[in-house]
Amino acid sequence: DPAYNTNHYLHLIRLLAVTSEPTMLVVDDVTDTTVTMKWRPPDTIGAAGLDGYQVEYCIEGTDEWIHANKELIEKTRYTITGLPVEAKILVRIKAINAAGASPPRTTQHSILVKEVIEPPKIRIPRHLKQTYIRKVGEVVNLVMPFVGKPRPKVNWLKEGQPIDQTISIRNSDCDSIMFIRKAERKHSGKYELSVQVENHIDTAMLDIQIVDLPGPPQAVKIEEVWGNNVALDWNPPKDNGNAPIIGYTIQKADKKTMEWYTCIEHYHRTCITISDLVVGNEYFFRIYSENMVGLSESATATKDSALIVKEGLQLKIPEYNDRDFTEPPIFTQPLINTFAIAGYNATLNCSVRANPRPKVIWMKNKITIIDDPRYRMFSNQGVCTLEIRKPSPFDGGVYTCKAINDLGEAQVDCKLEVKG
Repeated sequence: DPAYNTNHYLHLIRLLAVTSEPTMLVVDDVTDTTVTMKWRPPDTIGAAGLDGYQVEYCIEGTDEWIHANKELIEKTRYTITGLPVEAKILVRIKAINAAGASPPRTTQHSILVKEVIEPPKIRIPRHLKQTYIRKVGEVVNLVMPFVGKPRPKVNWLKEGQPIDQTISIRNSDCDSIMFIRKAERKHSGKYELSVQVENHIDTAMLDIQIVDLPGPPQAVKIEEVWGNNVALDWNPPKDNGNAPIIGYTIQKADKKTMEWYTCIEHYHRTCITISDLVVGNEYFFRIYSENMVGLSESATATKDSALIVKEGLQLKIPEYNDRDFTEPPIFTQPLINTFAIAGYNATLNCSVRANPRPKVIWMKNKITIIDDPRYRMFSNQGVCTLEIRKPSPFDGGVYTCKAINDLGEAQVDCKLEVKG
C-alpha cells in the first residue's frame, strides 16, 4: 500500500531528531560587498547525522531571510557575496540533516557591510634599516612586508622619481618585493616605498649602495731621491668604485728585471718614503687603490725611474764603473746544535759571505783543529762543512767556525752531543 509506505517513512524520519543549533557564530571578515562568517558544529548531532549548513541573511528594515548558499555546505566558514555597500544585515545558520533543519543560530547584533580600515604599516626588516650594500653583478632581492586593509596601493620612487625599468617590483596584499637580476652602479640611491589605504599612508626609506672595484690612483710621481730613499706622491683615483678608498698597495721593480715586489699594503696616505733601496739599482714604482671590494684592476706606475747612487757621487758619472764589492766576513747561516750517534759520521754546516775570500778555521773547545785525521773540512761557494768521522762521546763539545779576511773576521759556535 503506497500510502502505508509513505506514512511509515515519515514516521521513521520523526524518530530521527534534528541537530541542536550551530555554536559560536562570529564575523571573520568584512569588505564593502561581502561578509565572512565562521562558527562551530552543533553540540548535539544525533542518529540522523549532519548533511551540511544553510546560511541565511536579512537586510535590516526587511523581514525577508535570503538563502546565501544554493547548496548545503560542509565547512564551518562561508563568505556571503553581492551585498549592498553600507547595508546592515543579520546572519543566521541552520544545521541540516534527514530530519530537517535545526533551530537557527543568529548574530546578536547587525553587521555593517563596509570594509574595516586598517591603516597601513610597513615593517622594515632589521638588515634594511642601514645601508644595503651589494657588489656590481650581484642579485638584489628585497622583501618589504606591510599590513593594511583594504589591500593597500603600493608605490616606489627613487630620489623622488619613478624607478628604473631594470628593477622589477612584485606586490601582494602583505608585501612588496624589489628584484634586480644584475646590480649596476646606477641602482645606488635612496628609495621610498609608500603604502596607502584611502587617506592613510605609511612610507619607508631604503638606502642601496652598489659597489665596484676602484680605479687606479692618479699622477703617481717620484718627488725626491736621497741616499737609498725615494719619496713618492699621488692623488686618489678618479673613480672610487662607489665606496671609500681604504688604502693603497705600493710595489717596486728593479729596471734590470722588472719583477714587481710589494713594499707595503693597506697604506692610508697619498705620499710615502720607500727606504732600504740598493745602491746602484734603478727602480720604478706602481700603486694600486683599494676599497671594500678589493684592489683596482690596474696600477698606476711612475713615468720616471729612481737611480740609487752612493752619497757624494754625482749622478751617472761615466767613469763610475768599478764598484767596490769588498766586505768583511758575515755568517749568513749559523751552526746548529747537533746530536750525533757514536760510530756514525756527523757533519756541521754554516754559510759565510766575504770578499776577498776568507780563510776558514775550525776549533773544538776553542782549540784549532790542525791535521787531525778524524776531521775533514770543506769550503765550497761560501758553504763551510766539518765532517767528524765515526765520533765517540769524547768528540762532543763546542765547535767554532771562524772566517778571516783583510777587512775583519766573524765566528759562529754550536754544541755537538754524541750519544753512545
